[in-house]
Amino acid sequence: MKVLYYDCFAGISGDMNLSALVDLYGNEEEIKQLILQLFSEEVEIEFQDVNKKGISAKKLTVKEKNKQKDFRHLHDIENLINNSSVSDFVKQKSLEIFNKIALAEAKVHNIPVEKVHFHEIGAVDTIVDIVGGVFLLERLKVAKIYSSKIEIGSGKIKIEHGVFPVPAPATAEILKNIPIVQTLSGEATTPTGAAIISSIVNEFSFPQKLKIEKIGYGAGERDTEIPNVLRIFLGELDGEKTEEETLIEVNIDDTAPERMEYIMDRLFENGALDVFFTPIIMKKSRPAFLISVLCEKQKEPYIEQIIFEETTTFGLRKTNVTKKMLEREIVEMKTHLGTVRVKRGYYNGKLIKQKFEYEDVRKICKEKNISFDEAIKILSTHCI
Repeated sequence: MKVLYYDCFAGISGDMNLSALVDLYGNEEEIKQLILQLFSEEVEIEFQDVNKKGISAKKLTVKEKNKQKDFRHLHDIENLINNSSVSDFVKQKSLEIFNKIALAEAKVHNIPVEKVHFHEIGAVDTIVDIVGGVFLLERLKVAKIYSSKIEIGSGKIKIEHGVFPVPAPATAEILKNIPIVQTLSGEATTPTGAAIISSIVNEFSFPQKLKIEKIGYGAGERDTEIPNVLRIFLGELDGEKTEEETLIEVNIDDTAPERMEYIMDRLFENGALDVFFTPIIMKKSRPAFLISVLCEKQKEPYIEQIIFEETTTFGLRKTNVTKKMLEREIVEMKTHLGTVRVKRGYYNGKLIKQKFEYEDVRKICKEKNISFDEAIKILSTHCI
């Protein structure tokens, strides 16, 4: 099971989170294209490699060419995100984070949510941090997210309403019921960082069977007594061969077959792990489709929404299922035909099956002008 572990020993902010995820994901261009789509040509972002107390980390810089407003209301942000082309999961999770900040600010200042002025929170860089971060979490396709206790810092900070002790009032409100520590001086966790971590983490503990595959570092603004970075581990839980997932099913007897492909695409875009259609016969001998969708539990609301919006059904069925899998690895094999990836499956530590990645074999067939069967036969001679 692929998981993330957030090591918040120096706290967390929105830009630290996005920078660390970019360091993990390794593709800055996708985030730049996302920001271009959100803000057209008005906003540019840049990731630099910086050094924090000897630790190399990514550092995000947001440049706004023509700054037009200092704050946004919640509905401005909702319109911006809802009018974008990101998946429904990214839209809803991003808005969940913004709503959490708005509710905290409204409670602290005793005003209605719709009256909250998103000054710092609604600034372009914060929108970049939140939407970009959720976008990359979706790309990383992890099943579960863990976190350490959250370092909040100490001392006093100057905010819009004067000097206040750390944590800031909104940060404290958001971090209710979340384990915190206070060992550093200054503000270590911002309201944005608090809202992100409280919205995405499934469990505040260290996963004891974690096999670390990659580590991402995201740099903060300050220079502190320890490296001011957020550290995120990406890895597999060793020995975890089962996953708890949800099977959502619905019968459809009044939808044109050509529309089914569109429904399938929408489901996959919003987090479905598998989608398949089964021809069935319903009452009065009506031909129909059984739509079956397998998804992680946290993606259930988004899958349900797609089904209700894009199909004619008035109801659906949900079943909790346990998926058991072989231990697996993907290795690259160099052959005289070219490099091809091989997926290997292990049972009780013994290699019992392996399979060539289809796209790699397909590419070889086109380049070498040979049949698929011939390519498989040649490649198989290289397997142990």
